[in-house]
Amino acid sequence: MKKTLIITMEFPPQIGGIATYVDQFASALEQEKTVVLAPNDKEKKLVEEFDKSRKYKIIRQDFFYPKFVWPRWLKLYWQVKKIVQEEKIELILINHVLPVGYIGSLIKRFLKVPFLIISHGTDVTYATRTKWKKNRLRKIILKSEQVVFNSESLKRRFLEKVPEFESKSLVMYPCPDKDFFVSPPAEEIKILRDKLALEGKKVILTIARMEDGKGFPHIVRALPEILQKEPHVVWIIVGDGPKRVEVLKSIQEKSLQNVVRFMGKVPHSEIKKYYYLADLFVLFTHPDHGREEGLGLVFLEAQAAGLPVIAGKSGGVEEAVINMQTGIVIDIRQKANVTDETVVEMLQNPDFAKSLAQNAQNRIKTEFIWEHQLKKLDNWLE
Repeated sequence: MKKTLIITMEFPPQIGGIATYVDQFASALEQEKTVVLAPNDKEKKLVEEFDKSRKYKIIRQDFFYPKFVWPRWLKLYWQVKKIVQEEKIELILINHVLPVGYIGSLIKRFLKVPFLIISHGTDVTYATRTKWKKNRLRKIILKSEQVVFNSESLKRRFLEKVPEFESKSLVMYPCPDKDFFVSPPAEEIKILRDKLALEGKKVILTIARMEDGKGFPHIVRALPEILQKEPHVVWIIVGDGPKRVEVLKSIQEKSLQNVVRFMGKVPHSEIKKYYYLADLFVLFTHPDHGREEGLGLVFLEAQAAGLPVIAGKSGGVEEAVINMQTGIVIDIRQKANVTDETVVEMLQNPDFAKSLAQNAQNRIKTEFIWEHQLKKLDNWLE
């Protein structure tokens, strides 16, 4: 494998889908030939602990100049140039097409090191908002070797904006840690169940950033109807975000505090036990002002853990969850009135739910594994 530098603006201990993806991707490569350049984090102790736990090399930097210096990203260019020369980098993988793509273009021009763009969705939306940004995007893509998307849906949306780059575009799905296939020790699950008072309860789990497009209001609205038919339901929420106060307020207004367990941010290393104590994973993703889900790593993790899934139709979600085969997919905009019925059906028909979950887990084991997905980059990595 070529000596590879991965540049990312989101990375653990920061919690989020992109941060997790980059770590898992880097972990799947040859460790001694992989370098990750990531931003500093204010949680210094957590950074030190995380970086020591990884076998690949991690370099932390403050990426940008202060706001009064322009272009701010020029600082990152000098950092990358130094790393490329000192580490003898042969290939660069760039997350976030703007502004990091500028650095890739300059490094290729002056140091002759090729680069690939890895897109997660929000970066493409940002880079196509204005004519000026779209022109910058085109120039960066022209100089790149390949644009890698995490779903066919995201690739299609990208090509609607810049159709001339179809030959440069490919899809490489993210993959959950293989550790999710293995249940945590029973004692760990019992301790967590006791802590959350889950004895005799049926557990609905949602793991997501609390923001528009994740469907939290739809679950809050459906929960009273669910409770009428399944009175022993508990809803566990793992995550935080800009809509936290609004969501928790709506829970209080409906007097649902006793059936909700709000966990807030949970380190990714602790996430697995929540999948294994739950009966059903529910996340009603939906399009929001042009933004859609790239794929949804949490859906893959839930399925890897053998947990039945109900997902909202948005972007690449239907590639992660195949409706009526590996889970249930609902178009929240058109069928919001049946969400409670769907949840209750999955809880009251465990044989059906388990058959979907087993199909899903089998699919994850064969399709969503790094050994399979990384072969798509052999032309560049080898």
